[in-house]
Amino acid sequence: MHAQETTFSKLVQGEKQFQVPLYQRTYSWQREELQQLWDDVLELVEEQAEGRPPAAHFLGSVVLAPGRVTASNMQRWLVVDGQQRLTTLMLAFTALRDRHRERGADKKAARIHDLLLVNSYRDGDDRYRLLPTQADRDAFTACVESAPKAGGPGNVGAAYRFFLGALAEGEESGGEAWTDGVEAVLSNLLTIVEITAAEGDNVYRIFESINNTGVGLSQSDLLRNYLFMYLPHRGESVYRNLWLPMQDLLGPESLELLVWLDLVVAGNSRAKQSEIYRDQKKRLEPLSGDEAAIQNEIAALAAQAERLMRILEPEREPDPALRDVLERLSRWGGQTHYPLALHLLNRVDCGRATAQEAAEALEYAESYVVRRLIAGLSTTGSNRVFMELPKEIDKESSPAEAVRRLLSRNTTGARVWPGDDALREAVRTRPFYKAGRSNQRFQVLRRLEESYRSSEPVDYTKAHLTVEHVLPQNPADQWYDLLAEETEDGQSASDLHTLLVHTLGNLTLSADNARLSNHPFRRKQEILDSSALRMNQGIAAKERWGRAEILARADELAERAVQLWPGPIEGMLYADDEWAGWKDLRAALLAMPAGTWTTYGDVAALIGTHAVAVGNHVGTKAGLHGAYRILTADGRISAGFRWTDDQHSGDPRTLLESEGVPFDEAGRARRSHRLTTADLATLLGKEVAEDVEPAPAPAPNGEPQPAAARFETQLRDNQTPATVQGVLSVLRFWEQQGGYRAYGRASETSCFPTLDAGDALHTRTLWPLALYPVTGTVEVVFQHLKRRPPFDDEPRRRELMARLNEIDGIELAEAKLDLRPSFPIETFAEHSDELAAVLESFVHTVALAEARRPVGDGESAMF
Repeated sequence: MHAQETTFSKLVQGEKQFQVPLYQRTYSWQREELQQLWDDVLELVEEQAEGRPPAAHFLGSVVLAPGRVTASNMQRWLVVDGQQRLTTLMLAFTALRDRHRERGADKKAARIHDLLLVNSYRDGDDRYRLLPTQADRDAFTACVESAPKAGGPGNVGAAYRFFLGALAEGEESGGEAWTDGVEAVLSNLLTIVEITAAEGDNVYRIFESINNTGVGLSQSDLLRNYLFMYLPHRGESVYRNLWLPMQDLLGPESLELLVWLDLVVAGNSRAKQSEIYRDQKKRLEPLSGDEAAIQNEIAALAAQAERLMRILEPEREPDPALRDVLERLSRWGGQTHYPLALHLLNRVDCGRATAQEAAEALEYAESYVVRRLIAGLSTTGSNRVFMELPKEIDKESSPAEAVRRLLSRNTTGARVWPGDDALREAVRTRPFYKAGRSNQRFQVLRRLEESYRSSEPVDYTKAHLTVEHVLPQNPADQWYDLLAEETEDGQSASDLHTLLVHTLGNLTLSADNARLSNHPFRRKQEILDSSALRMNQGIAAKERWGRAEILARADELAERAVQLWPGPIEGMLYADDEWAGWKDLRAALLAMPAGTWTTYGDVAALIGTHAVAVGNHVGTKAGLHGAYRILTADGRISAGFRWTDDQHSGDPRTLLESEGVPFDEAGRARRSHRLTTADLATLLGKEVAEDVEPAPAPAPNGEPQPAAARFETQLRDNQTPATVQGVLSVLRFWEQQGGYRAYGRASETSCFPTLDAGDALHTRTLWPLALYPVTGTVEVVFQHLKRRPPFDDEPRRRELMARLNEIDGIELAEAKLDLRPSFPIETFAEHSDELAAVLESFVHTVALAEARRPVGDGESAMF
């Protein structure tokens, strides 16, 4: 075998083809892996823009074996390992080519197309530089050929759409020069080790050996071995007294985290957790041969370990004010604040700052992440912001004022710290229930409740509170009658409900979600009035609950938020004439798979505005990608729709049909292809509802959960006896197959037919469906199955969809293969035998995959 370092553009240049063998898994990178790669690309682009010579980023290895030479003497290479990287980069360049085309840079687009993507003078499959597995081939070639179905469902289409959206977002602020910088990075600064097998090597054996290796050394293991290599005389004592206690205190994962944080706090704001050993070795090399200096470094690291534990377990912090803010940040989740918190604790312990100053500095950091969440801003870039702070504030005498000033200077859209007016507007209009993670939304409401300073504080560890909508998500007619009194011209009660239901003014905390349910406000008043929470008592004191009351409460909560989370320094605020919602609109349109459509109302609810405003914006904004996919509420092309670019003309219906959207004789798009607000939020990577994970399984003693009784009660109260009987018979059949029922936690108690898979050490749960007894729908949860073996393999999800679509009354759109398409619960009951057969097949698929599961799992999704 021969190995050499190269770049992507050099690897693929010349007339050749890289073919992915049939034994390889399908393309499996999802949003997390794509975002990780894109973050590295952005970092290199930023270094270029600042005039710093960027170091190449090592992407990994690609193992190739010579394939047969075609009749026309073109060399074909089999991709033994590394197809995830190659496919991802091909899709990134495909999206880049299409961005060039949209800007009219046809020469740049042609260069990418001819030199990287295709063999221009070849026909058929030989035309493509990369030929994926058969399962991925149509989706990939559709993107390369710019076919109508480019960017459709599945991981290939999703990756293409991800890069289209990421390029469009970056180009808004960076312009053409930024896009050219991205191309330079993708072409020349992502290095790959090309490993070429010799003729006659057993390719499948190579594949097996690569993907069935033992557990490698961690980054901290490598660093430990390096350090103790330079302690020939003191090593045993240093290990026993310093390293081993630190290792026992932290555990392997937190030790790895500490070694990375040590780099960041020392001023390396570009440190990557995947390259800890390399960077630490470079930093420590001047000390080699000096045992005392090496020992001092380990002692300093051990001291850092004690401080890190105060971040991970805030109850260890002795100062009350500092402990409070560390606890709030810990409950918020994530590691964004860790570099700043560790730096501040270092300063406190060294006498360079007081605990109060550190607490104030962290309160500004807390405000930054909370205000951005409320304003609906992306978390992209936040990690980089906080990694840069330690180096910057180390020069300042007052860490609190330094943090506030440095965060206030973030005047680009990706990093902006929303001011007071922006925060007030977001509280009134933004769909807060769609923002961030469910735990983060809970923490915002908890802090707002705590601001009332009740004489009897709530014990949040025991109260079992969840986020509750006062105006229900699925309201009865009484609620719509109430809303109809407050609608504006051209606005229906349903439109107004969509605008208000997920805003902060309509949300509270309650342990009585099941009792509150979708009841009229009078019934909810009685329940909320008995609550210990001051917020709920305030809601219960209202005579009615409509638009005026929700907006009035939003204004009150906004003023509390302004005080709880102090904002940026006035005069340094972000000045952008464009409302942030329009950026979300563009991102949503770029994220929509080919073969789908949505409504003006769905988009309006996503971004927090009126459907009429969406229509006006779409009709006047030039070159808005995918605007033709927004239709009226009944699925028709809007009478006022006009093309606003030079690339399209004619009837939008023709284009939609070519992408796979069927229309009926009345000109209405098929509803099974419609993307709801929740679907759009999912495509943008936003968590949309608490009721997406099943609750724990029933107790071993067989006692029924209260949730089981709630589900059956709601089912009997809202569905016909025949439907109830059919649903329960299928669920009993599921249990006979070895599964069990799990239940959601929302006011409408959903039911998940759940199955455990894996072994005792690595158990995972799968559930194919979610049943909703009140709304009367059954969702097929492809969105979650795509992350769980064996259904992370796209053909298996397609097979499940095909089997369900064979049943009368079920029509799941292929374009929703990554989402949660639904069908009526009556169909589930009427075709109980056929549904049972599909569920039995699901169980057998899982069992067969477990039986065949090798020691290794094939090429890792990260490679």
